[in-house]
Amino acid sequence: MSAALAPTMRPSDPTTGTVVPADDRHRLGVLRGSALYVGALIGPGLLLIPALAAQTAGAASIVAWGGLLVLSAPLAITFAALGVRHPVAGGVSAYVREGLGEAAAAVTGVWFLTAVFLGGPAVSLIGGYYVADLTGSGTVVAALVGLAMFATVLTANAFGLRVSSGFQLALSSVLIVVMAVAISVALPARAGHNWTPFAPHGWWAVGTAANILVWLFIGWEAVAQLAGDFRRPSTELPRAMGIAFGVVTALYMGLAVATIGVTVGTDSRVPLADLISVGFGRLGRDATAVLAVALTMGTMNVYLAGAAKLSASLAQYGALPRWLAADAHRSVPRRPLAVIAAVGVTLLAGLAMGFGSAGDLVRATSALFIGVYLLAIVSAIRILDGRVRLAAVTALVAVAALAVFSAGFLVVPVAAAIVALALRRVLRT
Repeated sequence: MSAALAPTMRPSDPTTGTVVPADDRHRLGVLRGSALYVGALIGPGLLLIPALAAQTAGAASIVAWGGLLVLSAPLAITFAALGVRHPVAGGVSAYVREGLGEAAAAVTGVWFLTAVFLGGPAVSLIGGYYVADLTGSGTVVAALVGLAMFATVLTANAFGLRVSSGFQLALSSVLIVVMAVAISVALPARAGHNWTPFAPHGWWAVGTAANILVWLFIGWEAVAQLAGDFRRPSTELPRAMGIAFGVVTALYMGLAVATIGVTVGTDSRVPLADLISVGFGRLGRDATAVLAVALTMGTMNVYLAGAAKLSASLAQYGALPRWLAADAHRSVPRRPLAVIAAVGVTLLAGLAMGFGSAGDLVRATSALFIGVYLLAIVSAIRILDGRVRLAAVTALVAVAALAVFSAGFLVVPVAAAIVALALRRVLRT
C-alpha cells in the first residue's frame, strides 16, 4: 500500500500508488496490466500482518483470508466497471464526488490522509522489527530504527529525491519471489502444524483477523484508474483482473497456511523471516531483514510524497487550510511534509515508550480504508446500473459487515469525518 504522484507520471489512485508513465497511455496489455494490479496489492504489510492475523485467530485465520478473497471479486468488478464506464481522474475521491457530492469527497480525502498519518509510522515500524530481529533487540530498538527510516525518507522527499514507481514495482517483485520461495520451503515442512485447536480464541476472532488483513487487500480500486490505459479496456481489463486475482489468491492462501504452520503460538513480528529460516537458516533470515528495510523505505518514499501532494490538493479544494497548498507547485510540497513529520515522529516516539502497538496502527488504518471503500461503493451503486450494480451491492454488504469488526477503532474514521466536515464548513464561510 503506497501512494505516488510523481511529476513525470500520470496521477493514480492515492490509496495504491499504481502509476503509469504519461507516454504509455493506451499501451497496457493483459500481462503488464495484471502485473500492475498484483503490484498494487503486494507491499510491506506482508512482512507483519499475516502473523498478526494468525496470533489473533489461530488456525481459523485461514477463514478470514478466504472470506477477503471472496470479497475481492465483487470489489474488483465494481471498480473495473467504474473505470470503463466512468473514466475520471483523481481516484476514489473523484468517484465519491461524482456519486455523493463534494462533502463526501472531502471526507474520503481526509480519511485517506489520516490513514497515511497512521500507516506511515506503521510501515516504518515493520522494517524496524526486522532490524531488531537481526540484532537481537526489542520493540524500543525497532521503534528507533523506524524513526530513523522515517526521518531519512522525509528528508529525501524534502529535497526532491524520489523513488521511481518502476523501482518500487521492482522491490514488490522481489518480495513476491522471496515470498514464493518461503512458502514453497515452509509448506512441506510445516503445513500440517498448529491446526488444532482450530479456533482457540473463538469465532469472533476470525472477524477481527479479517479486519486486520484488510490492509493487504487495499489496491483493487487501482483497476478503475488504469482502465483508460488499456488498448481495449472492455476485454483486456477483465482478463488482466482475472490473472491478478488468480496470482494473489495462490500467493495469499499459500502464505496463510505457511504462516499458521510456522508462527501460531508465537509472538513473532517477523513472519517472513520465520518462513525463510525454515529452509535457509540464519543467513536467509538476515537477508530478509535487508529486503524488509529496502522495501519499507522505498514504499514510504512513495507513500509520503503522494500524501503531501494529496494534502496540497485537498487544501486547494478547500477541504484543508489553504496554507498547506502554498508550495503546491513543488514536486513534493514541504508544508504538508512538515505536518506528516510531526505526527509520525510523535507516534513513533509513543511506540518507543510503550504507548500502543503496530497492531493498533494497523487496525486504525484498516478502519479508515474500510470507510473509504464504503463511500466509494455507495457512490458506485448510485452511478452504475445492471448486473455490475448487483456486484456493488454485494460488496457493500460484505464491507459493512467487515466494518463491525473494527469495533472501537471505528472512532478513528468517525472523528476524522467530523473534523473534515467541520473544516470544510469553516473554510467555506
